[in-house]
Amino acid sequence: MALRIGINGFGSIGRRFLRIAWERPGLEVVAVNDLTTPETLAHLLVRDSNYGTWHHPVRVEGTDLIIGDRRVRVLSEKEPGRLPWRDLGVDVVIESTGRFNDGSLARQHIEGGGARKVIISAPAKHEDITVVVGVNHEAYDPARHHVISNASCTTNCLAPVAKVIHQRFGIRKGLMTTVHSYTNDQVVLDYPHRDLRRARAAALSIIPTTTGAAKAVALVLPELKGRLTGLALRVPTPVVSVVDLTCQLERPADARAVNEALREAAEGEMRGILGYSEEPLVSVDYRGDSRSSIVDGLSTLAIGEDLIKIVSWYDNEWGYSSRLADLAEYVGARGL
Repeated sequence: MALRIGINGFGSIGRRFLRIAWERPGLEVVAVNDLTTPETLAHLLVRDSNYGTWHHPVRVEGTDLIIGDRRVRVLSEKEPGRLPWRDLGVDVVIESTGRFNDGSLARQHIEGGGARKVIISAPAKHEDITVVVGVNHEAYDPARHHVISNASCTTNCLAPVAKVIHQRFGIRKGLMTTVHSYTNDQVVLDYPHRDLRRARAAALSIIPTTTGAAKAVALVLPELKGRLTGLALRVPTPVVSVVDLTCQLERPADARAVNEALREAAEGEMRGILGYSEEPLVSVDYRGDSRSSIVDGLSTLAIGEDLIKIVSWYDNEWGYSSRLADLAEYVGARGL
């Protein structure tokens, strides 16, 4: 029997997740909650500026979406605890509004709404566990973990690389920069924002800002606590980002050895999560790539035997939403 999914928040990640989940027999999206009209939700689901027109027919019937021959209930409720997940038989809620990233708030989907589990599509506070699929997903315990964070898109890119490098060579310390496409947290034209740099027009500047992605790696790889930090440069592209990781190693390695370790992992235990390429590609080539992290082998650098730089691409929307779907499947397989 398919896992029954409710999506709370039908923005970029919610819509990407639905498209991906729709092609997976083990996942059934039965309801979407968003404050926008069903007509708008249907239009944005089908017509996507980054990923093109969806091939499934979508229409609105009453207040519901009809996708092919399947009905998706559309709700419009501000409070998670008032959503009728129990009545709809929802097993797992994808919490993708960005408003309920505190586990104590997201837990209302369970305590009030009657869902079994909640997966937050962002870094969270007071969650039961943070999971990066391919790195620490086996730590998930269905008896103890009910509100789960899928971390951030950048942590999902960085953590697989950091895990391989730390296991093979040891990471003494490291600095990360994510060169990140702009997001809806920025503005089209100059407009007041709590971050004065994000208050500037997103498509006109390279915008330095903060990210907790590097430090958050310690949530899934505790042995790296205090060893990584970083920042973000928001750039005028709509999707696909790239992590630049520079780290000091505990054991000697050159660029060739580092690339070989990453390539082996990409072809082995991390296949489908980590990728490796020596093609001279650019960001647009990775649009729609479902992997979390694709190492650019041509860009790996080393000085001496202990200082390395690794560059890894990621589609910050499609790759991340693919991991949300993977995590939902894994939660269902382990038992609710």
